[in-house]
Amino acid sequence: MGTDAPPTREVPAFAPVRVRGGRYRLQRLVRQRRRAVAAGLAVTAAALVAAGPRAGTAPHGAERPRGHPVTEAAPRLPVTAPVRRHPAADTVAAPVRIADAATVELLRPGDRVDVIAAADPSAGGGVRVLARGVRVTEVPRSPAGDAGSGALVVLSAPRATAARLVGASATARLAVTLC
Repeated sequence: MGTDAPPTREVPAFAPVRVRGGRYRLQRLVRQRRRAVAAGLAVTAAALVAAGPRAGTAPHGAERPRGHPVTEAAPRLPVTAPVRRHPAADTVAAPVRIADAATVELLRPGDRVDVIAAADPSAGGGVRVLARGVRVTEVPRSPAGDAGSGALVVLSAPRATAARLVGASATARLAVTLC
C-alpha cells in the first residue's frame, strides 16, 4: 500500500444505528390516510342524510307532468249533484284526425292544444272550438303517402269532450292551436 494510508485495523463492535421514525413512517402515513378517508365518508354520509327526501312532502309519483304549461284551465261543467268517480275514469284517449299534417308534426306528447272544427260553409257550417287545453298523449307517425288525408293525434280529454271530437271529425275538418 501507499505511504499515506493508515494501517488496517479490525472494525470495533458497536450497537446498530437507528434512525428515528424511519421504520414506522410508512405505517403512520397509511394510518393517517385511513383516518382521512373515514372522516370524508362520515361527512359525505351526513350530507346525504341531510339532503335526502323528506317524509310527507309529496306522495310517491306526484311529480309534475312534462310538457308545455297550461295558460288557462279548461272550463269545468257545473255539477248539480255530487258524483263520486275516479278522476282517471273520466279522462279517455281520443284518436282524432287533424286536417293539416304539417301542424301535427309540431306536436309532442304532453303538449296542450285547443281543437277547432271548421265545417263545410256550403252546408251552413261555421267554425267552433270543440275542446280547450286537452293534452296530446301520442303522435303516431303516418306513412309518407298518407299526408293528403291529414294526420292522426291521440288526445286525452274528458268523456263528453272526446265524444264531441270524434263526432265532429266525421263531418268537419279539424285543426289545433298550441296553448
